[in-house]
Amino acid sequence: MSEILGKIGFDWHVALANLVNFLIILFVLKRYAFKPISKMIKDRQEIMVKGIQDAKENALLLKSAKEEYEKTLSKARIEANEIFEKNKKENEKRKTEMMEQTQKEMVVTIENGKKALESEKIKMLNEVKNEVAGLVLQATEKVMGEKNK
Repeated sequence: MSEILGKIGFDWHVALANLVNFLIILFVLKRYAFKPISKMIKDRQEIMVKGIQDAKENALLLKSAKEEYEKTLSKARIEANEIFEKNKKENEKRKTEMMEQTQKEMVVTIENGKKALESEKIKMLNEVKNEVAGLVLQATEKVMGEKNK
């Protein structure tokens, strides 16, 4: 077999030297190139995994914040509508009370006006009676004074 290998140009010394060179280069590459490169790749993978996890967590936080915002906004709208309705009812109640108060005041004013008119009427009637009585008295005195003459 060594004859066959010798015919094709195979030399054990060269092959052994090549093997030693290969092992040295493999050792150097493994120690100074492959390990740092694989460590860098591993670190990058960890960073990417952490980034993906952080993105998922942020997405969940964003989703929960949006849901909380929607709930708060909905609650605020409901409260605003309740306040609006309450104020509307209170305004209607005040309006009704004011109208009732105004009507009562109008009735009192009308009654006072009627009493004032009645008082004025009685006063005028008394004045007219007194005047008529005075005129009747004067007329009677004149008539009596003319009869006595």
